[in-house]
Amino acid sequence: MWRKNFLPLIYEEVKLDVGYRVDLLVEGKLALELKSVDALADIHLAQVLTYLRLSDCKLGLLINFNVVVLKDWIKRVVNNL
Repeated sequence: MWRKNFLPLIYEEVKLDVGYRVDLLVEGKLALELKSVDALADIHLAQVLTYLRLSDCKLGLLINFNVVVLKDWIKRVVNNL
């Protein structure tokens, strides 16, 4: 099931229902973060790891569409926690 998913942000006693927005969450198992940037940065990887931890997913894909050959800019991210 492909859908836009919102992840809550909870800190101490404050809860925001829409704290983070993962681009795509597939069957609650795979988080996809889609970008169109000149180059992927460490902050993009940190963003995917945050989504994985909040959604309890083990696997994520960071995909940059601003490239000539797409397969060279798909980064697999694993949550080992």
